[in-house]
Amino acid sequence: MSLFLPVLPVVVLILAVAAYYIVTIVRKRTDSHQKTGKIRGRDRDSTFREATRRLEQNPRDSDALLSIGEISFNEGAFDVALKTYRSLVDLCATNPHIDEYFVTLRYGLSALNSNRPEEAYKSLLIAKTMKDGEFEVNYNLGAIEYQHKNYERAAQLLTLATSREPEHLLALRFLGHSLFKCKRWEEAAPILRRVLDRSPDDKETLFAVARSYHELGQAEQAIKIFVHLRADPQVGASAALYAGTIHLQTRQYDQAVADFEMGLKHPGVSGEVELELKYRLAATHIKREEIGEAIQLLQEIAAVSPSFRDVGEQLKHYGELNANQNLKTYLLSPTAEFVPLCRKLIVGFFPQAKVKIVDISVQKSEYTDILASVGTAKWEDVILFRFVRTAGVVGELILRDLNSRIKELKAGRGYCFAGGSFTEGAKQFVEARLIDLVEKDQLMDRLSSLDIRSPSERRADVSRQPAGDTEGGSGEARA
Repeated sequence: MSLFLPVLPVVVLILAVAAYYIVTIVRKRTDSHQKTGKIRGRDRDSTFREATRRLEQNPRDSDALLSIGEISFNEGAFDVALKTYRSLVDLCATNPHIDEYFVTLRYGLSALNSNRPEEAYKSLLIAKTMKDGEFEVNYNLGAIEYQHKNYERAAQLLTLATSREPEHLLALRFLGHSLFKCKRWEEAAPILRRVLDRSPDDKETLFAVARSYHELGQAEQAIKIFVHLRADPQVGASAALYAGTIHLQTRQYDQAVADFEMGLKHPGVSGEVELELKYRLAATHIKREEIGEAIQLLQEIAAVSPSFRDVGEQLKHYGELNANQNLKTYLLSPTAEFVPLCRKLIVGFFPQAKVKIVDISVQKSEYTDILASVGTAKWEDVILFRFVRTAGVVGELILRDLNSRIKELKAGRGYCFAGGSFTEGAKQFVEARLIDLVEKDQLMDRLSSLDIRSPSERRADVSRQPAGDTEGGSGEARA
């Protein structure tokens, strides 16, 4: 028997450890049961009856409250669930067996579904302090922040949520749109594409993808989507606005007009989008030299919103253009019409002189330089004329360039014409130099005196006049 004595303590120790684990397992199962709050009934009705009976005896029965909360939450009775989980949250301080994170989260979700966003937000924030990385709390907080237009905060929370559940469709959608609203186009586009792969009929997301492409300079991909969406009742007006804008920027004016007009036909177009559509349609008409149509649209905008963009200034400016064909040609017409007008201005500038055009240099649509040899009875000189095609303000830089060109071409002096005005710096620059400035008022006077009709039109008018009424003069003949 003495042989078994050394073994006895080991056996006793094993039995003690086994007993400890058995007690621990039973306790954990009991605690788990209390945390989940499932009163074991045969079915939903028996569980509900048992929980109700127990609550009548003890309104603070956590198991009964958890059962009622679970049933109410799962069945969408969120007002009942809200009251139940509020009671459970209050019991957490005195009952360590209640899973505080679980009931706090459920309380927040019940409040959210009961249209009590402030209560929901507070409860979910508390739940986040208990378990920072959990999907449900980050997803729902992110959705609330998105609805409140706190897009940066929403993006942070939804990034955490999708790191736990990368394939959750709504979390991805909220995240993609949050990044889009934050103008983080490069990050938003691939996430929104993933949403579209699983939800191809989501027009709002498709529009956001196109906008992202547009902002990233991928106009070809963007325009295909915008054109496709123009007829959509939800995003069609905005899609037409962007399609037209791209066509306008690429000088496809006919397509731009079609886009903008299609956007304006949508019955549900918002006021802001409607104004923008009309404004850009007016800009397209101006590019096509259809000033009358542009003025009508600008007047419609001014009637609704007089302070919208620069509508007031444009109405004044294009009203002048509409009344003065020569000014319209100077600022808007193609080079083939603009250059002959400039030649006439030069001839009209020296009516009794002999003018010979030596060189013409066109700098895109910004300005045109004409080098001319001018001779009168008293003097001869080579003059460089620069015609700037703007109704805005001309600065010193363009005059410095003109001065360099005068030296390069060995001209005697220079003239700079503009449809607008010159800055003080520009005026100071030419004070000590042989450069004269011709601003809008002087230009208008000279343009008003020009006859830009073709020779055949002038001959037709002369033939209809009585004898002796024809106009002449060496300056007019040279023009």
